[in-house]
Amino acid sequence: MQEHHFSSLRSETQKLQSDIEKMRSELRFEIDKVTAGQRLDLNLERGRIRDELANQNAETSSLTNKLDREIHGLRAQLEAAKYDVIKYCIGTLVSISAIGLAIIRILI
Repeated sequence: MQEHHFSSLRSETQKLQSDIEKMRSELRFEIDKVTAGQRLDLNLERGRIRDELANQNAETSSLTNKLDREIHGLRAQLEAAKYDVIKYCIGTLVSISAIGLAIIRILI
């Protein structure tokens, strides 16, 4: 009787162990499937971020070049305005000097 009971327990234990192994293999399969999906999503997101970063870098470079051109244009305009101011100042001084000399000549 005990042997029969012992053998039935042994067979039941083996059956449970085989069920546990099946569940482990199914669980491994599911974990691998989820992990592969997550890796794929992560790689797709990385690619999207790289593309977005490249676009942002290109746009930043474009804006930097545009700002540099505008700054150079403004500097050129400033230099031209500075030379115009100097020219008019010298012209005004020469005119005032000529008028002053004319007045002195008239008075003498």
